[in-house]
Amino acid sequence: MIGTTLKRLGALALACVVWMGVVLPALGAAGSWSRETTGMMVAMSDRATRSQALAPPAAPLAGGRIERVHWRFEAPPGAALRAWLCHPERCVALSGQRGSLTGLAGLGADAPLEFRFALAPGQRPTRVQGLQVIVNYQ
Repeated sequence: MIGTTLKRLGALALACVVWMGVVLPALGAAGSWSRETTGMMVAMSDRATRSQALAPPAAPLAGGRIERVHWRFEAPPGAALRAWLCHPERCVALSGQRGSLTGLAGLGADAPLEFRFALAPGQRPTRVQGLQVIVNYQ
C-alpha cells in the first residue's frame, strides 16, 4: 500500500512539473526594470536632443511585452520643453515631468528607451536632469 501511494505521489509530482514547464512559460512572467541616466543640455527647438539609451538589464526578459512605463525628469521652473519617450518602434509625447503611460504597451520590453527633448521656439537652452524610467512588463 505504501509503495502504491508513493508511485501515485511520484506520478502526481511529475505531472505538476510538466504542467509548470509547459503552461507557466506560456503565461509569461511579469516583472519590471528601471534605469536612470545623466542630465543633458537641450539647445534646439527645430530638432530633438536625445538622451543616452536606457537599456534593460542583461538578464533575458523572455519575450516580455511592455504594459506600462513610469517616467520622470527635472527641468528648471518655467522651461518650455516638448518631451517624448521613445522605443525603437514608436515615440510617445510626455505630458509633464513625471507620470506613467501605456502608449508603448505591447512593444518588446527588451529594447532600450530614450528621452527626446526640444525647446519651444524662442526659449533659451536649458539643462534637463534626473531622467528615469521604470518599465513594467508581462
